[in-house]
Amino acid sequence: MAVASMKFSELETSALELNVLYEQLEVKRWGRVWTTQELALGFVGDVGDLAKLIQANAGVRDIDDCKAKLGHELSDCLWSIMVLANKCGIDLENEYVRNTSELIEYVSGELRT
Repeated sequence: MAVASMKFSELETSALELNVLYEQLEVKRWGRVWTTQELALGFVGDVGDLAKLIQANAGVRDIDDCKAKLGHELSDCLWSIMVLANKCGIDLENEYVRNTSELIEYVSGELRT
């Protein structure tokens, strides 16, 4: 199946498969796996990189091959969110659907008043 046609659950499965490989590499290199706190710190670093790439995409920072790097960084951030949600026992797909539905209802109501 092409990656572009993957459903959320398939994306989540591949993210968790990659995390298993990362954990094996972490044990090999450092003798232990990263904690959720360390994963969150890695995510914060990715968000910082993402912010710089967003600036470059808007034309206010020079970064070569910005579009490709932006896609890569967005993917890294999505991976981190999926892994962190799983490690914290959060059903991210259900939370996203619930939260988005509530926000659509709220914003729609605000627009009607």
